[in-house]
Amino acid sequence: MVATILNIRPLYLLSMPGGGEWLWILIAIIVLFGARKIPGLARGIGQGMKEFKDAKDGKEGDKKEEKKQAD
Repeated sequence: MVATILNIRPLYLLSMPGGGEWLWILIAIIVLFGARKIPGLARGIGQGMKEFKDAKDGKEGDKKEEKKQAD
């Protein structure tokens, strides 16, 4: 109803940010976290994604078994 009144297409509301929006998002991240903490933040996100992928593929159980066999 609101989208009809404002003459806004609903699909437009769910679209990805464009170039200008990405610039503002990056500026906000730098201001909030500081330039020195961004590499650590990115590293933590990368490790979390890797752990999630490994858990999804079932590789985490293999690592635990290899450690037990090595001991």
